[in-house]
Amino acid sequence: MSAGAERHRKRLLDLKAEILAAGDVELEPGRHDASAVGSDEDAQPLAEMSQAIASSRNRNRSGVLAKVVAALARLDADPESYGLCTECDEPIPAKRLELMPYAELCVDCQQANDGKRPTGSRRHLRDFR
Repeated sequence: MSAGAERHRKRLLDLKAEILAAGDVELEPGRHDASAVGSDEDAQPLAEMSQAIASSRNRNRSGVLAKVVAALARLDADPESYGLCTECDEPIPAKRLELMPYAELCVDCQQANDGKRPTGSRRHLRDFR
């Protein structure tokens, strides 16, 4: 295995260990005691928002972990193809691999995969037509 591939393997393993060591963000119960007198009704929306944020972070972390595991598998199966876009077989830029060693696609293919975001016809915040 080349020195570059070994460096990426170490980066992927470090990232995997970091994600696993951090663990999931704890989800707090929405209501502690619904029958409590004088309960703070304003706390409920804040608790729900905190739960949504924690849940989103957990999903994102598990998604990145899955990508890291897949990248390690690609690196083990075919070290020569690691760093090549899985769609166009062009090299993924080194800067992209340094930032995201689990990247499967080059920037162009990633943008094509993500699709263009819909742009509305509104030009200003007060333009409601």
